[in-house]
Amino acid sequence: MREIKKVSINSLDELKPRILLWAQQFEEVAWMDSNSFKDGHSKYSAILAVDAFTAIKTDSFNAFEKLEEYQTTTKDWLFGYLTYDLKNDVENLSSSNVDGLAFPDLQFFQPKKIFFFSETEVEIHYLNMVDDELENDWLTILSTDLSETSNTNNSVKISLRTSKDAYFEKVGAMLKHIERGDIYEANFCQEFYTEDTVIDPLSTFLHLNEISLSPFATFLKFTGLYALSASPERYLKKTGDVVVSQPIKGTAKRLSNASEDKKMIEELQSDPKERSENIMITDLVRNDLSRIAKKGTVTVEELCKIYTFEQVHQMISTIRCEVKDSVSPVEIIKNSFPMGSMTGAPKVSAMKIIEQLEDAKRGLYSGAVGYFTPSGDFDFNVVIRSILYNEEKKYVSFSVGGAITTKSIIENEYQECLLKAKAMRTVLES
Repeated sequence: MREIKKVSINSLDELKPRILLWAQQFEEVAWMDSNSFKDGHSKYSAILAVDAFTAIKTDSFNAFEKLEEYQTTTKDWLFGYLTYDLKNDVENLSSSNVDGLAFPDLQFFQPKKIFFFSETEVEIHYLNMVDDELENDWLTILSTDLSETSNTNNSVKISLRTSKDAYFEKVGAMLKHIERGDIYEANFCQEFYTEDTVIDPLSTFLHLNEISLSPFATFLKFTGLYALSASPERYLKKTGDVVVSQPIKGTAKRLSNASEDKKMIEELQSDPKERSENIMITDLVRNDLSRIAKKGTVTVEELCKIYTFEQVHQMISTIRCEVKDSVSPVEIIKNSFPMGSMTGAPKVSAMKIIEQLEDAKRGLYSGAVGYFTPSGDFDFNVVIRSILYNEEKKYVSFSVGGAITTKSIIENEYQECLLKAKAMRTVLES
């Protein structure tokens, strides 16, 4: 079905802006970039997929069933996203908060053209119907004039959907739920947004990626809907019968002084609140995976390990399992969706309380972007540290949040949100 060609490259970093600029001519674009991050689980340095041959778009009703039919029928590479509000397909839940972005709940496409990058080589896969375009496309990419790239946006004024006073009130209400035993932990999020605003999605993404260099960076475009993501978190990856999840819970800021930065790592590593948050979500993920795993195969490879990124230090755990032969790829995702790091424990109770207290519909934020392979393997990130943009509505949004537990100090939680928002604000306000 696909013509495959391998080409040597001198520098992936030099090629990135050229191929991304070339890709903007298409209505569907998926760029996934590891930024040379090595974690033992990633197969590619970067992937670009463009130009839909087939596609699926749906609301949450029977969404996973529709996705499974599409994935099993197509049996090809598929790229796209799952919004947080697919929770309404998994459980008896609803979403009725303000939705300025209006993204469909699920979208995937089968690309005509795919590029798989290592640091020294690109493997190009074109559907046979367009394979006569491969050579000319590659020459065009190499000769793309970067002067066509917009360097800056006009500075935008960002509004808070939830005021600081309201944040304190709502987190206080969440703490009362914890005191009553309704939940043990929940992720509370708030939206920052701007209306009647035009941004250049590509230059915005390139700037965000430059200052973040995250391992699950994504530029996603579906006909005027954009996700510009600097996510540091993997949601779920399947390779053969092995599934890996890597939830993040625990954040500390980077410091310019090396010794003070090292001390910050040590403080995060030993912080009892951050460790308890991470361990609770690790247990939740273990429980989710146990539904689809072969008996006795759910294990924790890493517990509360500190990873350092450009903007922050993060506490990450890695959980793996072997999947039962009878479980389909989409069923694996459905049984663990939404991801525990963005919900809480118990998961359903946490999601109900989240819906009551938050002021904005999450949509793609705290959902997932990723791909399926022809054999049914997959890899998805968690949509955090991301700018979302509806070009037609001229609406720009990013959201941040944190885990609330019995040990939470509301002012500290609020400051952690501002830390997580720093990169997106920097890009939009500069």
